[in-house]
Amino acid sequence: MNFEREHRLQGSELKEQLKALMSEASSVDAHLAKRLDEINRWIKDIKPGSLVAKKFVIIFLRQVIEDAQVWLEIKAFPAQEERESFFEQMTPTERSWYRELFPEWLKENDPKFYIWKQKLMGGEFNQADADRILSIAENIRQRGGAVSQRYVADLSMATDFIVSHRQENPLCVQITSLSDEFSQKKSEDWESTLRAWGIGRGLFLSYNPGDSDSMAQTVNMALYNSDNLRRGIYLKFSL
Repeated sequence: MNFEREHRLQGSELKEQLKALMSEASSVDAHLAKRLDEINRWIKDIKPGSLVAKKFVIIFLRQVIEDAQVWLEIKAFPAQEERESFFEQMTPTERSWYRELFPEWLKENDPKFYIWKQKLMGGEFNQADADRILSIAENIRQRGGAVSQRYVADLSMATDFIVSHRQENPLCVQITSLSDEFSQKKSEDWESTLRAWGIGRGLFLSYNPGDSDSMAQTVNMALYNSDNLRRGIYLKFSL
């Protein structure tokens, strides 16, 4: 199979998965069905080969498909006790995503969705801190914590990652470089966004990319505040 044909098949498969989930959701969860339909209309005219060439669009689609599959599985349980048992098998950050943030995103209007869909499709999305966030996530897991990342959380909810530690109390965290001249406005927008989504607390960390200790400090701050930051506090801290 040549590379171009493989790409077309991958793109076609994702489109078919999305349509199948949309059909299943139509009789289970109207909010999920509506969101999937919105995504389907966004990609339906893109040729499968061209779609797969759009790296961040594909990652987003795979995440949404996975989330929709899990959400439909949750909705299929006839009793609340069974749902709770299913949630208990997840990490604390996964529970936070599927129990609170993902369903909130499904049912509420997302004022940023139209904007960042265009950026993803147009190749304008640039996750400047991607490598750093991956390293942070790896360090958090090595320290016994849990961490989850979703493009929806990043682009709509100003959350680079969700972290939890000993108290299993998930915390939404956003990081930015101190060299960002718009960091003050970014931190203000961050707090407004978290409040708008009903996220009760959060951590905004500005770091110095030239400081070799800032990685370890970021991990320490994320883990400590996941256990200790009080609800109603949106902590902004520069490392």
